[in-house]
Amino acid sequence: MKRFTTTKLFFGVTLLLLGMLALTPALAQEKFVYWGGLIFSEAANNLFVERVEQWGEENNIDVEVVMINQNETVQTVSAAIEAGTMPDALDLGRDFMLLLSQQDQLVALNDLYAEIGEAHGGWLESAESLVTSEEFEDNIYGIPYATNGNVLYRRNDLLEPAGYAEAPETWEELGEMARAVNDPPNVYSMSFALSNVGDGNLTTTMLQSWGGRIADDDGVNCTIDSEETRAFLEWITTAYADGLFPPGATTWDGAGDNTAYQSGQAVFIANPGSVRNYLVENDPELAEATLFSALPAGPAMRISPVNTVVRSIPVTSEKQDLAADLIAYLADDEFIAEYYSSAIYGPALVSHQEAPIFAESAVHAGLLDLALNGTPGAFPDKTNAAFAEYQTNFLTPRMIQRIVIDSISIDDAIAETQEACQAIYDKYQ
Repeated sequence: MKRFTTTKLFFGVTLLLLGMLALTPALAQEKFVYWGGLIFSEAANNLFVERVEQWGEENNIDVEVVMINQNETVQTVSAAIEAGTMPDALDLGRDFMLLLSQQDQLVALNDLYAEIGEAHGGWLESAESLVTSEEFEDNIYGIPYATNGNVLYRRNDLLEPAGYAEAPETWEELGEMARAVNDPPNVYSMSFALSNVGDGNLTTTMLQSWGGRIADDDGVNCTIDSEETRAFLEWITTAYADGLFPPGATTWDGAGDNTAYQSGQAVFIANPGSVRNYLVENDPELAEATLFSALPAGPAMRISPVNTVVRSIPVTSEKQDLAADLIAYLADDEFIAEYYSSAIYGPALVSHQEAPIFAESAVHAGLLDLALNGTPGAFPDKTNAAFAEYQTNFLTPRMIQRIVIDSISIDDAIAETQEACQAIYDKYQ
């Protein structure tokens, strides 16, 4: 009886252990964590989260999706690196991806990039050029999922009665039009961000269109201190002094221009198109009154920057194979077509051009044109890590703030920025 009891007990314990072992992977497996890029489209954000969760369900993987405001990615990721709490995969802007790659924080994804490209007819030249520049030393650290850039919005219902039926060809013409219809505090014509957010870097594009440069052709020596920079600063700070900018434009968050236009308090903004989505749904009358065009030219040239957003894998991830599988899953043509219909992006892959929204929406048609014909990266400056850091430190809008808020001279603001810029570029020599 005792032997039978012992055998029975042993058999029971063995079954229990086997059962526990079978359950262990499901119980012990940590969540797969993805940090998505939060954009100004709730529908697009929801689609993205649902797609990642669908992948998790299909593969029996517990996933957690955290949506990070794209204007807060740098701070959030920097803190996570310091704390050792990086996710398994995440969305990044191209410039920050470059900086992280040079700090050895990201996994090289060359094979995945080739695999996804082959499955979708190849990569568009604009997207490819942004992730394969010489600074990456033949490695791919981010898989583009879209291209992006700004188009100019204008209030035709205010401008046409004032005699301006056509889009402004130059920034100086835009300033003339702005003065004609400016009506503070009800309407501020030039509602462009002058703050330390991504939107504020439109001012770098403006500066370049005046002929100003951040650095020389070799991307080594800063060239902020130039007559072209002075001419640009004279123009934009005079416009600010004349009340064409909202007083809060120097401290706006990433939604400042959106809110200004959606509330009917702006004549011009530069935006990828999320504002139009809001208007179509919430203010059809204002949507009807809004027209779109390319960014104006400056005295030297027209700059229409196209950039890209990417999906990357941190080197700290213990689930790198799963992350690669998810990134390929997110490139699915059917999902991307649905996502683009709500998100304001242009395509990065050849097959993604076929999304119906590019034929249905004026803004999306403009973004497709930008993806195919825009000026990539830092042009006419050299696209390198130093330029990326200049932009992530918002040095051009900060230079403008020093003049219009702190009341220092244009020459002193240029001297400060030149010094800060050169300190950045010196780090990469």
